[in-house]
Amino acid sequence: MIETHSSAGYRHFRREIDAQGIAWLTLDCADSAVNRLSGEVLQEFSRVLDEFGQKPPVGLIVRSGKDNGFIAGADIDEFAGLVTADQAMALVARGWKLFNRLARLPYPTLALIHGHCLGGGLELALACRYRLVVDRPGTSLALPEVMLGIVPAWGGMLRLPALIGPIAALDMMLTGRAVDAHRAQRLGLADGLVAPRLMDRAAAMLVASRRPRRRPAGMQRLLNLQALRPLVARMADRKIAARDPYRHYPAPRAILEIWSRHKGNALEAPDLVDSLIRSDTASNLVRLFHLRERLKAFGKAGRRQQLRHVHVVGAGVMGGDIAAWCALKGMTVTLQDQDRARIAQAQGRAHALFARKMKSSHMARAAADRLLPDPQGHGVRRADLVIEAIYEDLDAKRALYAQIAPRMKAAAGLATNTSSLPLEALRSGLPRPGRLIGLHFFNPVDRMPLLEVVSAEGVDEDAFAVGLAFAGRIDKLPLPVQSSPGFLVNAVLAPYLLEAMRCIDEGMAPETVDEAMLAFGMPMGPIELADTVGLDIVRDAGRRLAGQAGVPTRLQAHLAGNELGRKTGRGFYVWKDGKPVKRSSFPPAPPGLAHRLIRPLLDKAQERLDSGVVADADLVDAGIVFGTGFAPFTGGPLHYQRSRRTLSGPLDSTAPST
Repeated sequence: MIETHSSAGYRHFRREIDAQGIAWLTLDCADSAVNRLSGEVLQEFSRVLDEFGQKPPVGLIVRSGKDNGFIAGADIDEFAGLVTADQAMALVARGWKLFNRLARLPYPTLALIHGHCLGGGLELALACRYRLVVDRPGTSLALPEVMLGIVPAWGGMLRLPALIGPIAALDMMLTGRAVDAHRAQRLGLADGLVAPRLMDRAAAMLVASRRPRRRPAGMQRLLNLQALRPLVARMADRKIAARDPYRHYPAPRAILEIWSRHKGNALEAPDLVDSLIRSDTASNLVRLFHLRERLKAFGKAGRRQQLRHVHVVGAGVMGGDIAAWCALKGMTVTLQDQDRARIAQAQGRAHALFARKMKSSHMARAAADRLLPDPQGHGVRRADLVIEAIYEDLDAKRALYAQIAPRMKAAAGLATNTSSLPLEALRSGLPRPGRLIGLHFFNPVDRMPLLEVVSAEGVDEDAFAVGLAFAGRIDKLPLPVQSSPGFLVNAVLAPYLLEAMRCIDEGMAPETVDEAMLAFGMPMGPIELADTVGLDIVRDAGRRLAGQAGVPTRLQAHLAGNELGRKTGRGFYVWKDGKPVKRSSFPPAPPGLAHRLIRPLLDKAQERLDSGVVADADLVDAGIVFGTGFAPFTGGPLHYQRSRRTLSGPLDSTAPST
């Protein structure tokens, strides 16, 4: 039985001592939905350790009072506002010294982890002697600091390699990739995996066992030796160079240097750490973190409806992949199409997705069972949301709505996945025109995080709320946009891609054009992107969205020869095994090419803001970054444009500085 001791003077912690003399310390951050390691929280934690130092417990178990997870990390806002180098290093020293103190306690310590355990939260757990992970959905452990342009400076670079070996540890730290509960146990990151109903008993047994700390075995232990670290570092550096050949992101290389040369102690590299924490790159990546959280909040705010069943009409690539993603995320899905073969093809792609994404064959089968072929459309009557994903034809879509709208539940939502047709025209003739919204997915559905949720004048508030809730339900980032040709993302991409194709008409090599934008920071060059999307789709989008400018000559020639890009095996590039065949040698980009190519995108982004398609500049930046991959380290196109004008007047022709 646990007895509660006084917690007077503590806002964020509860302290309890059980009959065995084991201390249970529960972190439950006040006025917050999640636990974060702010300066105030760390100060309280230090005071708790002071008190336990006067009367040491048999053992200490640190756990969370939040249902959603253990600790979400440090308080990002605290380092985002740092001004001086001394402030930056003081923040690093605060966590480093406190967690070193935790690691040196004379009694055994255990982190009882459920849900998310991220950043500083995992660094705290690593400083404990044991980590017990609860086997439940959503449990994830990660050091994602690199994704914010910084490093895990509170001991992560020291303790994670020492625990699981440098190969696996560097992979986690250099990518920010999370591991689930089972993977954590296999890596040796967790000392045990336990069911929720047994977690308290198992934690008490483990902390009382006093067994030695876990250590990596064999070669992994040897690779931690200082003499072998340069070898490991060279291997890791090659991977970093492959991911970031233009060195836009300095944090991965900093992590590697601090681990290999300074034994994971960031305090021994103050200039390097300060240059990261107070860099424009870190500031912009933190900006995008907050923008991502803002988009997530739209999905949470819209959850007034329980969404369990979605009916998708149209089993083409987009419709079938939407259906598969919904089933992957736990929804019951009925998939309708007149062509049974097309449904079968969609199911085949879905099964491949489930096998790739699910952690077990049992879970993959369960997802497949949730995806139901429905040629006759019987699921319309039961669905909480009906998504139309047929071809882009106004009359065909209207005829479909006339068939399905009378059969839908009164509270069900109706959505179209149109990429450009206006809601105002689509809803004409509907008995309840205000129920139709747009849900514009991006291809490939399983990789693109953004979902444009489209409204228009006269759309019912509850119908729009269903769209936002649906986006949150399937773990997409909902961006509210107003009905307008191309909405936001397609509208800014069309003039950008067409300008790149005009460069080809002028005699530039596709590789030259793509290389210019890769050097700028784009994840893919515009010519390769056009081939990937499909040249027919680019043509159609260009006609609707690019104003009076004509279709580029080379684009017309490829279309005339039915050379549509990746899907036909030939476009601007020849495609083999799903990849473009590019020349290794090609002319360098002429001065100013990157600026020329990016200018139409920036102009269209500003026009979308000015016309009210998107509510504010931050949301424009969020939509374009998460919808196109626009160089994240810039903070987004409008932010980049403002920053460059502030620093150097009108935009110049150089790639953005890091």
